[in-house]
Amino acid sequence: MIVAGVIAAALSSSAFADVSTYQLDPDHTYPSFLADHMGGLSVWRGKFDKSQGTVTLDRAGKTGTVEVATDIASVHTGNSKLDQMLQSGQFFEASKFPEATYQGTIKFEGDKPASVVGDLTIHGVTRPLTLTIDSFKCMPHPMLKREVCGVDAIGEFDRSDFGVDFGKAYGFSMKTKLLISAEALKQ
Repeated sequence: MIVAGVIAAALSSSAFADVSTYQLDPDHTYPSFLADHMGGLSVWRGKFDKSQGTVTLDRAGKTGTVEVATDIASVHTGNSKLDQMLQSGQFFEASKFPEATYQGTIKFEGDKPASVVGDLTIHGVTRPLTLTIDSFKCMPHPMLKREVCGVDAIGEFDRSDFGVDFGKAYGFSMKTKLLISAEALKQ
């Protein structure tokens, strides 16, 4: 989902002049979220366990692209009843909309990726979403002997804009924060 957008930004290194392609590592990629419960009573936290995607990075041109798909049924909050509710028609409606997707363009500040400007699709609705990159690092993978990049990024949106507005009538804030940790391997 959004995670891939952030990971793409993490793939920066000014030593390369050509376009490189990276594949998200599903074992090290976790889009997570924070959402209000009961108008500030507490915060719901969760993550999605299954994401896949591709990032291209043109370091010389200081640009890149991100395409990510996240399996909605892989939502995990640590509470199985809440996980089932999030997959239901009250929230994501996973049976009808099994994936969330994110497509974006990497923006640089100097030689470093700073954000990903793109479109998030959830619940069949597409809206713009910018991810701010908090940190990134690329290095040779010690076992796989190829470049791996890691990223942490953050974004925020109003979930009711996507038709996911359960709890609004009870005073729940619709603001949702995305926290993305991801790694990608150079292909």
